[in-house]
Amino acid sequence: MYKYPITKNYVPDPQLYKTIVSLDSIFFDLYNSCDKNLEKYGDFYSEDIEFYHDKGGLMTSKKDIIEGTKNNICGKVTRELVKGSIEVYPIKNYGAIEIGLHKFHNNAEAANTESKTGRFMIFWKKEKSNWKICRVVSLH
Repeated sequence: MYKYPITKNYVPDPQLYKTIVSLDSIFFDLYNSCDKNLEKYGDFYSEDIEFYHDKGGLMTSKKDIIEGTKNNICGKVTRELVKGSIEVYPIKNYGAIEIGLHKFHNNAEAANTESKTGRFMIFWKKEKSNWKICRVVSLH
């Protein structure tokens, strides 16, 4: 399940954990192939998205985030989850927070080039039966 615990004595809700890990996988598969799936990728974001990036600052426009992904990520960068690093916490009457570790690979570099590990946090809001990404914190 998880290999790199961030929080001591972390015990996940099994169903919620499975749901969020699955959503993470689908979302980042779309991110990694966004040149083909940019619309589906964008559908994951809430209209009131807040994206906090330690190097890029705060973005609050869904349109700008998608456009930035199109221009700076698609075909250029690939995200790799650090397996076993995700923790998921339920947020009553809201959804969940996902915390984990990941790496981003520059696709112009050799395949075995080491990438720096970064921490991320995604706030998932459950709206009826749909989950939307409302807040992202990305630290490198």
